[in-house]
Amino acid sequence: MVRRRATGTLENAMRRWGFHRVAGCDEVGRGCLAGSVVAAAVILAPDRSIPGVRDSKMTTPSERARLYEAITRRALAWAVASASVEEIDDINIHQASLLAMRRAVLAIAPLPDLVLVDAFRIPLLTIPQRAVPHGDRQCSAIAAASIIAKVTRDREMLGHHTVDPRYGYDRHKGYGTPAHLAAMALHGYSPIHRRSFRPSSLFDTMGDTRSPAGE
Repeated sequence: MVRRRATGTLENAMRRWGFHRVAGCDEVGRGCLAGSVVAAAVILAPDRSIPGVRDSKMTTPSERARLYEAITRRALAWAVASASVEEIDDINIHQASLLAMRRAVLAIAPLPDLVLVDAFRIPLLTIPQRAVPHGDRQCSAIAAASIIAKVTRDREMLGHHTVDPRYGYDRHKGYGTPAHLAAMALHGYSPIHRRSFRPSSLFDTMGDTRSPAGE
């Protein structure tokens, strides 16, 4: 995988058009079987470079920790928000992801002039916005948001692991790894599992098509 650094080219272009507080927004946790979906919005300072900012998926845990500290110290503004497991099950993961992103953007004070969003437009957002395909790989503000969201969510999952270590959240952070599926087959769904997610491989592990234990 090419570890390409994200740049501020798009943000700088938007500033030349008169948008001074340009936020990047991204979310993490869409594909997980457990835990909330977490979003972040970040406004980077154009005169405070943060070396190494790139898509969170292209960083190691130690790199993300270092970048998290740098971004939260040097950004003009940032905010984190989430949508709960209950909201995911109620409105579906896509809508819950958009809800978390809207909450993150609206938590920044004062509000941004423009929001650059990874891949999607955020509904019911009155602030000007632009959807950027693969934005977390090319736009520094969106990449910074992906790092903030990822570190925040990973820490949240570590907290869940402390409370209930049976599922191994410290290792897979809620994603559907074989070890996670095996733990679900053994212990059933926990309070933080998404009931609307029904991986067929889990039922294969159980040997039939019943719902996991506890359902």
